[in-house]
Amino acid sequence: MQIDPPLPDDVEALKRLILEQRATLAANTIEIDQLKLLIAKLRRLQFGRSSEKLSREIDQLELRLEELQTAQAQATPDMVANESAAQKPVRRPLPEHLPRESVVHQPACTCPQCGGALRRIGEDVAEILELVPEHFKVVRHVRPKLSCVRCQHIVQAPAPSRPIARGLAGPGLLAHVLVSKYADHLPLYRQAQIYARQGVELDRSTLADWVGDCSRLLRPLIDALGSYVMGTYKLHADDIPVPVLEPGRGKTRTGRLWTYVRDDRPSASKDPPAVLFRYSPDRKGEHPQVHLKPFKGALQADAYSGFNGLYVSDDIVEVACWAHVRRKFYELHVAKQSPIAAEALRRIGELYKIEADVRGRLPEERAHVRRSRAAALLHELKAWLEDQLARVSKKSDLAIAIRYALSNWVALIRYVDDGRLEIDNNAAERALRAVALGRKNYLFAGSDAGGEHAAALYSLIGTAKLNGIDPEAYLRHVLERIADHPITRINELLPWAIAPQLQPEAKLAA
Repeated sequence: MQIDPPLPDDVEALKRLILEQRATLAANTIEIDQLKLLIAKLRRLQFGRSSEKLSREIDQLELRLEELQTAQAQATPDMVANESAAQKPVRRPLPEHLPRESVVHQPACTCPQCGGALRRIGEDVAEILELVPEHFKVVRHVRPKLSCVRCQHIVQAPAPSRPIARGLAGPGLLAHVLVSKYADHLPLYRQAQIYARQGVELDRSTLADWVGDCSRLLRPLIDALGSYVMGTYKLHADDIPVPVLEPGRGKTRTGRLWTYVRDDRPSASKDPPAVLFRYSPDRKGEHPQVHLKPFKGALQADAYSGFNGLYVSDDIVEVACWAHVRRKFYELHVAKQSPIAAEALRRIGELYKIEADVRGRLPEERAHVRRSRAAALLHELKAWLEDQLARVSKKSDLAIAIRYALSNWVALIRYVDDGRLEIDNNAAERALRAVALGRKNYLFAGSDAGGEHAAALYSLIGTAKLNGIDPEAYLRHVLERIADHPITRINELLPWAIAPQLQPEAKLAA
């Protein structure tokens, strides 16, 4: 228990102490707001082409923010209430679906004043949110042996299959390990420490074996998912650097995780959304060419030169991303308060207002609205950009941002005439956020094989989330069945195919 220092008896000294505490709280509040703004800015940069140095800087800022917020929480309650009441988030009601446990605090049976009998006139109820830790259990599969009294024939039920042959872990535990590592960003050594505190000793090597075995077991399902993702007209693509251990050297190198997203819900499609991740040891353009070999259609991506080889034939059409264009002007506006950047942002914002109006409509309607409203705005925007480029220094950041837009103009305006396409590539960037969050917590992979395991699990977990399914419930369901499931019917285990069976566990995904 913390013992507060004694307060001075002198009134003036008390006033000075209160003023000092208020000044400290005010300074902390200002720094918290500044840190939040800075972290938000760095995160926007991080989802572009960030370095590991940037990730470490964000980690340090997050730690400082936590320390300041902890210090505020430890301040005198009355003081904090007056200084920062307006900044506290509104308390939301506790979810109705959570089980309730009532603890009744029964008063005395008779009146403490006169000793008379008491009658009930109502009650006050206050709810608190509590956490009951998960617990392990041992499932004993007992198979009695029976013998025929006439012929002595022995009868016994067959042994139930296990996700991992002769493995110790049940499907629920395996699903928990996988989701903890790839959705909650808990490396295996931390999981082993958590399990040890519950009295269950599981070596990290054992957990790693389980992850590898599950990845291998789920491979047919990943292949089926990949075929589905590639069997669409429009695909979102992006990539992100990930640190990978260099075998035998104790150092890290930079691998790459690629994401390919099929999501046509904004154009009123009923096809389920899905995401496929692929790992490669580097960022050479040959990797997306291999990944996308089965694909034919429109590829929505950034202007990475490694994709250029895909556009040589007529099989794949390039569609550029207005979010990348906007981000370049936004960074200039924040850093330099550039009026030209501000005007570019305003004009691009008009395009996004149109997209908000057509989201969820059929492709034909979207294309009609875009041609009638966005085409003229784009024509004016191009003329304005060309005029500004002639006015600014050719080596300035503004010139670089403008040239980026103009050099990709044909691919940037392709979405106008095709209602199946999107204005940006945000679907792929959203898919990569889980990876960006996880890689700051731990080394992404200890080898290229580990990177491939991660890509496989990210694919299933990400697709489950896109379909509103709790990833752990989904993986538990699959691991209970896949060992005995006919491979010719593997599509029956894809997330959207079994979503109805997971109710009420569905719709709990983050």
